[in-house]
Amino acid sequence: MPVLGSEIDAENLTLTFVAEFSAPVERVWQVWEDPRQLERWWGPPTWPATFERFEFEVGGRADYYMTGPDGTKAHGWWRITAIDSPVRLSLEDGFADGSGNPIDEDDTNSTVAVLETVATGTRMTVIATFKDLAQLERLSAMGMQEGMTAAMSQIDAILVTAA
Repeated sequence: MPVLGSEIDAENLTLTFVAEFSAPVERVWQVWEDPRQLERWWGPPTWPATFERFEFEVGGRADYYMTGPDGTKAHGWWRITAIDSPVRLSLEDGFADGSGNPIDEDDTNSTVAVLETVATGTRMTVIATFKDLAQLERLSAMGMQEGMTAAMSQIDAILVTAA
């Protein structure tokens, strides 16, 4: 399992995940920039993602949904705020309705993914920053920490397949 750990920091309103992969940074970056690869890990194994819109550029938008075991769909969206390929991606993440429209554009969290070379390959640190403690607690209660850990644990299998 590539996820080394996750940590909730209520004081700084963050949820941090650290994972390592035995692949170069450029290869790990592809699991973020290619929506077909992203679909294979964004979401826990029992809630796979489908990206209906994916504009991988600063200011670009991504619309997706995750499908649960019973067919329930949970919709979300991203607004990409910064890209420093292949080492850093920043985005806003929020909930959407069934048409992909933001439910509340102010109810977002900021997510930053940082990739760095380490002796064994690549370390990926993903930090979600929340607007306030209530938002952090609500998303924690929804299972964000467990879900993202399970989701990121799927990346190894993607990295061994052809890009």
